Amino acid sequence: MSSAGHAVDLVVDALKAGGVDAEVRRFDEAVPTAAAAAAALGCEVGAIANSLVFDADGEPLLVLASGAHRVDTAKVAALVGASRVRRASPEFVLAATGQEVGGVAPVGHPTQLRTVVDTDLVAFPVVWAGGGDHWTMFAATYDELVRVTSGTPAAIA
Repeated sequence: MSSAGHAVDLVVDALKAGGVDAEVRRFDEAVPTAAAAAAALGCEVGAIANSLVFDADGEPLLVLASGAHRVDTAKVAALVGASRVRRASPEFVLAATGQEVGGVAPVGHPTQLRTVVDTDLVAFPVVWAGGGDHWTMFAATYDELVRVTSGTPAAIA
């Protein structure tokens, strides 16, 4: 089995283990951006939960951000008590998550990542997040995402 397929299996297993019975959708074309995913799903871009990995003083930090806006890294640094938060390199992301940039899921990583969940996502009854590769997305509620990631809800824009 391909490593990407394996990553999706790990995500689905982690969701089930967390009590989330998620709808998982696989697309014929890659959905590496919030805009592409929203178009494929027929939902608002704000309902896409981008799984963004940052380097917070050398430690991985996962931010689940609404696709409707950019992350304010200074705000996030203050929130998590880091002196510096910056976008992680693709190599750092792969090492931390076992998943490639553009396909990172909120769960299914080798170790539990410190996670911050964008409170703007609460406005949507269903949010869609990456499923571990470039072609897969899953649906969950905001509360399920917070619970399954042990995330900290916060305003991050």
